Amino acid sequence: MYIQRRNEYLKHVKTNSLSVFFSGHAPQKSNDQNYPFSVNRNFFYLTGIEQQDVCLLLIKGNKDAVSYLFIAENDPVKVLWDGAGLTFDEASEKAELELKHIINIKDLDHYIHNLLSTTRSAIFGHIDTFYLDLERQSEIALDTVGITYAHQLKALYPFLNIISNQMILAEQRMAKDAFEISETKKAINITEKGLNRIMKTLKPGLYEYQAEAEYNFVLNQHRVTTSFDTIAASGKNATVLHYVDNKDEIKDGTLVLFDLGVKYGNYCSDITRVFPANGKFSDRQKAVYEVVLNVNKKSIEWLKPGVTVDEFKEYGRQLLIEGAKKLGLIKEDSEIIKYYYHGLGHYLGLDVHDVGNYSAVIPEGALITVEPGLYIAEEGIGIRIEDDVYVTKEGPINLSADLIKEIADIEDFMKK
Repeated sequence: MYIQRRNEYLKHVKTNSLSVFFSGHAPQKSNDQNYPFSVNRNFFYLTGIEQQDVCLLLIKGNKDAVSYLFIAENDPVKVLWDGAGLTFDEASEKAELELKHIINIKDLDHYIHNLLSTTRSAIFGHIDTFYLDLERQSEIALDTVGITYAHQLKALYPFLNIISNQMILAEQRMAKDAFEISETKKAINITEKGLNRIMKTLKPGLYEYQAEAEYNFVLNQHRVTTSFDTIAASGKNATVLHYVDNKDEIKDGTLVLFDLGVKYGNYCSDITRVFPANGKFSDRQKAVYEVVLNVNKKSIEWLKPGVTVDEFKEYGRQLLIEGAKKLGLIKEDSEIIKYYYHGLGHYLGLDVHDVGNYSAVIPEGALITVEPGLYIAEEGIGIRIEDDVYVTKEGPINLSADLIKEIADIEDFMKK
């Protein structure tokens, strides 16, 4: 699988080029504490290795393509404190990687220098292009390992053509294979167990963080973590899209919106469900909920390969406009922005908001969320219903279909 992924990547890069992927390093948090390590997703996608300070080098020469893995030797003292990392022999013996060339990461710079020198040009041809992950989330974001390395290379080799490989991998990762869908299903199954525990224990008088704790208890039992900060928003709090304080008391008669997920093998689930605190929807809550649920189901049915993300979003938006008018919330289409102010979905995978070419059509094999919502602050009602959908040529497959979302099913489950 990883060999196939690397070969597919190499089809899209120039001949006589190097591509370097860093696994990353946990940044310092304070004093002698670091943040938890999170592997670079492109590196993980191509290797399946989840370890700090590892580097993958791919060479595409005139006649051949070769993969090299650079890892650190295990320090005997560090092993006693933090445990052993992947050894050279272990790395070479991983059949699924087929990485024959394992080199000490201390030699990375020297090795690349040799590849860029004219004396090595007879082996792979004259290397004139270098691919790095140069993604930057914002203008104020700290330099990534890839960007830092690009600066170093440019200082040494000012005429080297340095190119970002981000979009190559973004487009490659859009279509999921069977293994990725299997891992995502495992994440969704644990999410379902967590949501069921929430429904079993939810009642007025609890605090939002207590409901969240019930979910975390299930995740801890399965030795997994959340794929993002859990949203447990009751009443008016649910009208704030990224409310994560989870600090308020859950009042009788309110709805509680849970937007949450699980990270399993680095693959993410992203689910939103809304439950009545006392186990029973009011008539008004039912009316709003049914509108959102209808849009959720129709949008899932509509999804197919070949449509654009913008077409998908507009389809759901028009349905929400129709529903909002029936609810008496709006009269003009333009007014929908007051009650619906986000997109209909996003790609899902190794990241919750996964990479992809959002200007291109949705490909066969894409995994995308469907999450319409209506947020009525003046009524203290915020409803979003989100599922994870696999897009196939035979039709959409809702991977989270078993997570109940019909009003009658929710009320019956909570009653029992």
